[in-house]
Amino acid sequence: MLQRIQSIWLLLAASMGALSLQFSFFSGNKLNAETNVKEWIEYTAAQGSLNAILTIAICVATLVCIFMYKDRKRQLLINLIILAVSLLNIFLYFNASKSFTESNTDLTALISLSIPVCLVLAAIGIYKDEQLVKNADRLR
Repeated sequence: MLQRIQSIWLLLAASMGALSLQFSFFSGNKLNAETNVKEWIEYTAAQGSLNAILTIAICVATLVCIFMYKDRKRQLLINLIILAVSLLNIFLYFNASKSFTESNTDLTALISLSIPVCLVLAAIGIYKDEQLVKNADRLR
């Protein structure tokens, strides 16, 4: 299970998702409507409710996907769905930055941006594994 490279990529994507709950994606000034004063805010996945739900779903689904190694087609399908959700999550991060008067993307945003990269590499590994099994079955 963990000796396959795609399992390592999936585990890395799940750990990056968990880290993105702690570290900020961007930071900036947001205007407080009540006091009309700018506040410095570091925006993490835990601060946006939809971002938090999607990030937790990505982590859980990625961990579940690791244990689906017997059904590679379903594992690949779920991996691609997780990839689409993680891209949606990144879109929501950038969409949330528009509500700030001034915002800067933090260096720790690379944690969230590396999740789709890990998922693509895992999908390549799953596909190669499936092709290897097909070739072995053909030789029998």
